[in-house]
Amino acid sequence: MRPLDDVFAALAGSKFRRSFRLGERDREYLRSRSLGVVAEHAHDFVGRRLAPASPPNDGRQTPYRGHPVFVAQHATATCCRGCLEKWHGIPRGRELTAEERAHVVAALTRWLSAQFDAEPRPVTNAPNAPNAPNAPNAPEHASGATSRP
Repeated sequence: MRPLDDVFAALAGSKFRRSFRLGERDREYLRSRSLGVVAEHAHDFVGRRLAPASPPNDGRQTPYRGHPVFVAQHATATCCRGCLEKWHGIPRGRELTAEERAHVVAALTRWLSAQFDAEPRPVTNAPNAPNAPNAPNAPEHASGATSRP
Protein backbone atom coordinates (compact mmCIF):
# COMPACT_ATOMS: atom_id res chain seq x y z
CA MET A 1 0.00 0.00 0.00
CA ARG A 2 1.41 3.36 -1.04
CA PRO A 3 1.65 6.27 1.42
CA LEU A 4 -1.10 8.85 0.89
CA ASP A 5 1.38 11.64 0.21
CA ASP A 6 2.76 9.61 -2.71
CA VAL A 7 -0.74 8.78 -3.97
CA PHE A 8 -1.83 12.43 -3.87
CA ALA A 9 1.34 13.50 -5.65
CA ALA A 10 0.59 10.99 -8.43
CA LEU A 11 -3.10 12.00 -8.58
CA ALA A 12 -2.03 15.62 -9.07
CA GLY A 13 -0.42 14.54 -12.34
CA SER A 14 -3.68 13.15 -13.71
CA LYS A 15 -5.86 15.59 -15.65
CA PHE A 16 -8.85 13.27 -15.15
CA ARG A 17 -8.45 13.00 -11.35
CA ARG A 18 -7.78 16.75 -11.01
CA SER A 19 -10.98 17.55 -12.88
CA PHE A 20 -13.24 16.54 -9.98
CA ARG A 21 -14.70 19.27 -7.75
CA LEU A 22 -17.56 19.31 -5.30
CA GLY A 23 -20.65 21.00 -6.69
CA GLU A 24 -22.73 23.38 -4.62
CA ARG A 25 -25.18 20.64 -3.58
CA ASP A 26 -22.30 18.46 -2.34
CA ARG A 27 -20.76 21.42 -0.50
CA GLU A 28 -24.08 22.17 1.17
CA TYR A 29 -24.44 18.51 2.13
CA LEU A 30 -20.96 18.58 3.68
CA ARG A 31 -21.69 21.88 5.46
CA SER A 32 -25.00 20.67 6.88
CA ARG A 33 -23.72 17.34 8.15
CA SER A 34 -20.01 17.85 8.94
CA LEU A 35 -16.92 16.08 7.69
CA GLY A 36 -17.16 13.54 10.53
CA VAL A 37 -20.62 12.38 9.49
CA VAL A 38 -19.63 12.23 5.82
CA ALA A 39 -16.54 10.20 6.83
CA GLU A 40 -18.89 7.71 8.50
CA HIS A 41 -20.79 7.49 5.21
CA ALA A 42 -17.47 6.91 3.42
CA HIS A 43 -16.61 4.08 5.81
CA ASP A 44 -20.00 2.49 5.11
CA PHE A 45 -19.70 2.90 1.32
CA VAL A 46 -16.18 1.45 1.34
CA GLY A 47 -17.33 -1.52 3.41
CA ARG A 48 -20.26 -2.30 1.14
CA ARG A 49 -19.02 -1.30 -2.32
CA LEU A 50 -15.24 -1.66 -2.28
CA ALA A 51 -14.07 -3.98 0.52
CA PRO A 52 -15.37 -7.34 -0.77
CA ALA A 53 -12.90 -9.48 -2.70
CA SER A 54 -15.13 -9.27 -5.79
CA PRO A 55 -17.47 -6.29 -5.46
CA PRO A 56 -20.60 -6.46 -7.62
CA ASN A 57 -20.20 -4.40 -10.81
CA ASP A 58 -16.56 -3.66 -9.99
CA GLY A 59 -15.37 -0.83 -12.18
CA ARG A 60 -18.87 0.59 -12.44
CA GLN A 61 -20.11 0.55 -8.84
CA THR A 62 -19.41 4.18 -7.95
CA PRO A 63 -21.76 6.84 -9.33
CA TYR A 64 -20.25 10.14 -10.44
CA ARG A 65 -22.69 12.20 -8.38
CA GLY A 66 -25.29 11.95 -5.65
CA HIS A 67 -23.02 12.14 -2.61
CA PRO A 68 -19.76 14.00 -1.89
CA VAL A 69 -18.05 10.68 -1.18
CA PHE A 70 -18.77 9.44 -4.72
CA VAL A 71 -17.06 12.49 -6.22
CA ALA A 72 -14.15 12.04 -3.80
CA GLN A 73 -13.82 8.38 -4.76
CA HIS A 74 -13.26 9.28 -8.40
CA ALA A 75 -10.90 12.13 -7.52
CA THR A 76 -8.80 9.89 -5.25
CA ALA A 77 -8.91 6.74 -7.40
CA THR A 78 -10.77 4.81 -4.70
CA CYS A 79 -13.78 4.15 -6.94
CA CYS A 80 -13.07 0.51 -7.82
CA ARG A 81 -10.63 -2.28 -7.07
CA GLY A 82 -8.76 -1.67 -10.32
CA CYS A 83 -8.04 1.94 -9.38
CA LEU A 84 -7.12 0.90 -5.85
CA GLU A 85 -4.58 -1.52 -7.30
CA LYS A 86 -3.17 0.90 -9.87
CA TRP A 87 -2.97 4.05 -7.73
CA HIS A 88 -2.82 2.83 -4.13
CA GLY A 89 -1.01 -0.50 -4.53
CA ILE A 90 -3.86 -2.46 -2.91
CA PRO A 91 -4.30 -5.75 -4.79
CA ARG A 92 -7.61 -7.06 -6.09
CA GLY A 93 -9.06 -10.47 -5.45
CA ARG A 94 -9.18 -10.41 -1.66
CA GLU A 95 -11.19 -8.53 0.93
CA LEU A 96 -9.71 -5.23 2.10
CA THR A 97 -8.07 -5.33 5.51
CA ALA A 98 -9.08 -2.92 8.26
CA GLU A 99 -5.85 -0.99 7.59
CA GLU A 100 -6.65 -0.72 3.87
CA ARG A 101 -10.21 0.42 4.59
CA ALA A 102 -8.81 3.09 6.92
CA HIS A 103 -6.37 4.14 4.17
CA VAL A 104 -9.24 4.58 1.68
CA VAL A 105 -11.36 6.58 4.14
CA ALA A 106 -8.31 8.71 5.01
CA ALA A 107 -7.79 9.46 1.29
CA LEU A 108 -11.46 10.41 0.92
CA THR A 109 -11.57 12.66 3.98
CA ARG A 110 -8.28 14.31 3.02
CA TRP A 111 -9.67 15.22 -0.41
CA LEU A 112 -13.05 16.31 0.98
CA SER A 113 -11.37 18.46 3.60
CA ALA A 114 -9.14 20.10 0.99
CA GLN A 115 -12.18 20.77 -1.21
CA PHE A 116 -14.12 22.24 1.66
CA ASP A 117 -11.18 24.37 2.80
CA ALA A 118 -10.72 25.60 -0.77
CA GLU A 119 -14.30 26.85 -0.88
CA PRO A 120 -14.34 30.56 -1.69
CA ARG A 121 -15.75 32.45 1.25
CA PRO A 122 -16.67 36.13 1.37
CA VAL A 123 -14.46 38.25 3.59
CA THR A 124 -17.08 39.93 5.72
CA ASN A 125 -15.60 39.53 9.19
CA ALA A 126 -12.42 41.46 8.52
CA PRO A 127 -12.62 44.75 10.43
CA ASN A 128 -12.15 47.00 7.40
CA ALA A 129 -13.78 44.89 4.69
CA PRO A 130 -16.28 47.06 2.77
CA ASN A 131 -19.30 45.00 3.86
CA ALA A 132 -18.11 44.03 7.33
CA PRO A 133 -20.76 44.82 9.95
CA ASN A 134 -18.55 47.27 11.87
CA ALA A 135 -16.74 48.81 8.93
CA PRO A 136 -17.05 52.56 8.49
CA ASN A 137 -19.91 53.41 6.13
CA ALA A 138 -21.02 49.78 5.92
CA PRO A 139 -24.69 49.35 5.11
CA GLU A 140 -26.57 47.60 7.88
CA HIS A 141 -29.37 46.47 5.61
CA ALA A 142 -29.45 44.93 2.17
CA SER A 143 -31.09 48.11 0.88
CA GLY A 144 -28.03 50.11 1.86
CA ALA A 145 -29.88 51.98 4.60
CA THR A 146 -27.90 52.57 7.75
CA SER A 147 -29.03 53.60 11.20
CA ARG A 148 -25.69 55.17 12.08
CA PRO A 149 -25.40 58.95 12.28
